Amino acid sequence: MGAHAEARDLRETAHAAQVRELTAAGVLVDPAWRAAFEAVPRHVFVPYFWTGRGAGHERLWGEDPDPERRARWLRGVYTDAPLATRLRDGELVSSSSQPSLMAKMLNALDVRDGHDVLEIGTGSGYNAALLCHRLGDEHVTTVDLDEEITESARTHLAALGYRPTVVTGDGARGCPSRAPFDRILVTCTLPRVPLAWLGQCRPGARILAPLSTGLIALTVRDAEFAEGRFLHTAAYFVPLRGATATPPAEPGVPHGLPYELVENERFQFMLLLTAGALHPREALDLWRGEGRPARERFGVTVTPEGQWSWLDDPQGPYVWPLGAAQSPDTA
Repeated sequence: MGAHAEARDLRETAHAAQVRELTAAGVLVDPAWRAAFEAVPRHVFVPYFWTGRGAGHERLWGEDPDPERRARWLRGVYTDAPLATRLRDGELVSSSSQPSLMAKMLNALDVRDGHDVLEIGTGSGYNAALLCHRLGDEHVTTVDLDEEITESARTHLAALGYRPTVVTGDGARGCPSRAPFDRILVTCTLPRVPLAWLGQCRPGARILAPLSTGLIALTVRDAEFAEGRFLHTAAYFVPLRGATATPPAEPGVPHGLPYELVENERFQFMLLLTAGALHPREALDLWRGEGRPARERFGVTVTPEGQWSWLDDPQGPYVWPLGAAQSPDTA
């Protein structure tokens, strides 16, 4: 067997093993999405990635002349983990999302045959390829701010025969020329939901987006109203970039709170979601008083007059302005 054939077999074996692992983990229950993951190999979209932090960054590459480094690249690609695919001045600007999280998000998107989907955050193109396999190229539009990212994604997609509409532009503005959409899938963290997206959706459309370390699933009524709850899944993504994007609030580390709560993921979610509206001590008292609520009890309402997060009931007693300008008080 030649070296190229051996390398191909290793990649195919690793790809098949990952699909089996995701299926065994219960995140590929839909046969259509399982077929998509079987058909789309991740390594095509991640020809290299970065490991480590700060000055310790290391680039692993599928064509590295060192066989051990190639092996590390392949193991990394088919590990269920996010991979840093593009750095700028040492800062992460694009990544390939964790495959199990991608599968959960695609399942939660609840697509149907014939649906038109807008993806905000093209990244490597892997997610767009999965959508193309499920829906067909003509139903998939993907947007990213960075021309280098979109050009690279087009190349990766074309290598497997996928040709969705890939747009270089500000994702916060959506893609009005391709509207209306039945679904919007967002792969970057938001501080607020861009109102422009609602006007590009058909009534009843679904927007699935990372917000406050969670995933909000909004149902769009019309161009002026959307509402929904968070899924139970945690989600950490690169922030949305662009002229119309607002930097996400930083939760900080509140002083005077018990260490185990500062480190508690669900409490941190609430703390960030209510940033600027509740002081950390107020958030802690409410969180304890309401039985340490999980993400699914929180929701978001979007209107032209404002955006609000809420606990249990959008008309209930616990409603806060979303994406308030200030961060939680750390004093």
